[in-house]
Amino acid sequence: MVTERRRGERVTFERGFGAHMMGIDGTWRRDCTMEDVSETGAKLTIEGSVEGLHLKEFFLLLSSTGLAYRRCELAWVNGDQIGVNFLKMGDKKKKARRPAEA
Repeated sequence: MVTERRRGERVTFERGFGAHMMGIDGTWRRDCTMEDVSETGAKLTIEGSVEGLHLKEFFLLLSSTGLAYRRCELAWVNGDQIGVNFLKMGDKKKKARRPAEA
């Protein structure tokens, strides 16, 4: 039995929503279909191979101009489908500050 780990309520697209994945550094791009989405993440079906791509962190482009996008991190992989978590500003680990000296 599969345990549901999703934190947000999902919206499922009947035919999927065409999108693109792009590396943070812009060195790669792949077509994909967004199968479902929530406030915190999405399930994507990827066209083509993901072998050799840096998927730890990437952009999900939701418009043809690239003006609508989400920064993502890989959550899971199952064949040609992946789960992603959306990153928000400030989600990166902040450098530990030294405690004030007494």
